[in-house]
Amino acid sequence: MIRATYIVETPCPIAEVAAMMAGEQSAGTFVRVEGESDALRARFGAKVIATEEIGRSESPSLRSAWAERRGLTGPRGIYRVVIGYPEENVGVNLPVLASVVAGNLFDLGEVTGLKLTDIQLTPEYRDRYDLPRVGIAGTRASASVRGRPLFGTIIKPNIGLSPQEIADLVARLCEAGADFVKDDEIAGTHPHAPVDARIRAVMDPVRRHRDRTGKLVMVAFNITDDTDAMRRHADLLAAEEGTCAMVSLNWAGLSAVQSLRRHTPLAIHGHRNGFGGMGRHPLLGLGVRAYQALYRLAGIDHMHVHGMGGKFSDLDEDVTEAARHCLAPMGAGEDRVMPVFSSGQWAGTLPHTLAQVGSDDLMFLSGGGIMAHPSGPAAGLASLRQAHEAATLDVPLPEFARTRRELAEALAKFGAKG
Repeated sequence: MIRATYIVETPCPIAEVAAMMAGEQSAGTFVRVEGESDALRARFGAKVIATEEIGRSESPSLRSAWAERRGLTGPRGIYRVVIGYPEENVGVNLPVLASVVAGNLFDLGEVTGLKLTDIQLTPEYRDRYDLPRVGIAGTRASASVRGRPLFGTIIKPNIGLSPQEIADLVARLCEAGADFVKDDEIAGTHPHAPVDARIRAVMDPVRRHRDRTGKLVMVAFNITDDTDAMRRHADLLAAEEGTCAMVSLNWAGLSAVQSLRRHTPLAIHGHRNGFGGMGRHPLLGLGVRAYQALYRLAGIDHMHVHGMGGKFSDLDEDVTEAARHCLAPMGAGEDRVMPVFSSGQWAGTLPHTLAQVGSDDLMFLSGGGIMAHPSGPAAGLASLRQAHEAATLDVPLPEFARTRRELAEALAKFGAKG
């Protein structure tokens, strides 16, 4: 059974609304139709597993013409609703699964707020979908990193540089000790820097660095495009000995990401830009667990979760929940994905991040914290490694920084948050 959890605001009796939701998304509609036998409903009908009132609202969070026509404008209840859908209703079909657990539910007149917060699958059913091809262990092996997070950065300026200028910057970051470098989400196949030209230009110094040092820095090229183009970009990237393709998940879509997964052995770096439009409102859209579950079924290897104390709107508990969900298995096989922290991260935010997540299995991307470090990118990366050492030893950052110049400079520049 596929269990979906919702938060629902409604002025109507919740038992009726939940039953209507289950019917709408399975074997029923607003009125019983010819052929809708009891046997059919028993086999294919969704079941309401639980309803629980968790709050009240004095006014509707969202307008409903249906409710307004009936004068239902006063106080309403907020409920947690769990519905079970038969796996047989979906088979193995990711877009249909998304349609079943979400679909038209957001548009129902009886609800003035609805958010899909979680999707839980049996391990056996989960493993019928795509798994990561690289995952956490493969990412660590590829980047030659053990016993600590992967530290990296984002190419800045994020747009406007020529392929050769980007290659020169990546060469500097390789020399500085970066484990991972990625394109920004708005970097596409620009006329001034087409993605194929970027791949060829950048992979040359990356390979030379590998040949000289034995370390192959993982570079995530943003290949977001139509499905056929993404396949071509992935093929070129693999031919150039690259290891990672970045995709803007929401704008490529579930099916395109799934198709790319089946086409390439490269690590797929999932960027969730645009998720705020789906998840930021407490009574509309998708919660992070439901969102991540769907894209994990598409077989991605890395998932952006934003950052602690960063520049975006996320609460630390939201980021923690997202990261822990990435690191929790959904299936019987190894299907965990590496959480990626970014947005205003630096050495001072790392200890709190590690404490909240409870694991080193993460990617910690620091733009300004590396690129704007007073002594340069190498010192910025050193400050992150020093902050990790301090956290491992449970030593406050200001104390640890007394004998670590790079960390001390980072604290002075960005503000001590040890």
